[in-house]
Formats: sequence, structure tokens, C-alpha cells
Amino acid sequence: MIVILSGTNRHGSNTHKVATRVEASYKALGVKTQLLDLADMPPEIFAPTSYAEKPAAFKKFTDAILAADGVVIVTPEYNGGVPGVLKYFIDMLPFPESFEQRPVCFVGLAAGIWGALRPVEQLQAIFGYRNALIFPERVFMPGIGKLLDAAGQFTSDDIPKRLDKQAAGFVDFVEKLRVKKLR
Repeated sequence: MIVILSGTNRHGSNTHKVATRVEASYKALGVKTQLLDLADMPPEIFAPTSYAEKPAAFKKFTDAILAADGVVIVTPEYNGGVPGVLKYFIDMLPFPESFEQRPVCFVGLAAGIWGALRPVEQLQAIFGYRNALIFPERVFMPGIGKLLDAAGQFTSDDIPKRLDKQAAGFVDFVEKLRVKKLR
């Protein structure tokens, strides 16, 4: 199973729209997926006591990551970096097993011209520290406001083609590493 993580807790975000399209790429390949949206995190996870004991409502997030054959992180760029809630989410997951030898892949989107290059590079460092297996083909989406229409559909075929290509490559990467068929 591939988990697609929508890396912001902003409701109705472009990140969620892109994550939904990423999920469609994997489903078209016949791969089982699960979309995790940080907007659905339980409010009690933000209590200081959560560091010692995670709330029961957070278990679905932990279980999904631990069961994943691979994880696709869809991240926006906030103030030149990773959204704080995404870093916090990573910090709340069990260490080291959440990402130890787990394949990860990155999609970045931003209003600016770099398409979330900075947060993806920050995440690569974090996931490298966590001993994840990083898939090298990243997709960046600069000027996201012009790439999506009002219905959340891409305005050109270029980005969907790149997402489909990345998905096919990531599935092959995961299958070679896991020696387990996803299709």
C-alpha cells in the first residue's frame, strides 16, 4: 500500500487537491492507496502531553504509516520551508520504525517560482536522518495558483504526466526494495 500524505492542515488546500490527483495516479496503476490529510488530525495531538502519550484518535495515522510499503509526501511551501504541522506530524510518529528503510517520494507545490524546492530539500534531510529510502524523482509545481482551475483540475497536461511518470517509477522502486508486488 502507498500512503499519500497531504502535508498541511489547511482545509480545502491546493495541497489536498494535488494529493488527490497523486492518489489517482497510483490507483490507475492498480496500486492500493490511502490518503492521509493532516487537516484530519485530532486536535488533542497538539496538547503538550501528546509527546509522552499519543491520543487514541492519532492511531489511524500511525497505523497507516507503519503499514505503508511507501509514502508520498505532498508538501506546500510556507514561508520558505516545510509547514510546521508536517514537521510536527513526523515528530509525533514512532522513532525509528516509522520511516526506517521505508521508501518515500516527494511532490512540492508553491505560489512562488521554485515550486517548494526548499521544503522538499528540508524533508529529504529529515527523512535521510530517519533512514528512509528516498526516491530521487521529485515533482515541483511552481505558481500553483495558475496550474489549478477553480475545480482543482490541472490547467495543462504537463503536471499530470509528470505525476503519472513519478508514480510508475516509485512503484517500481518500492517493488524492487520490498520484493513485494503492489499490483
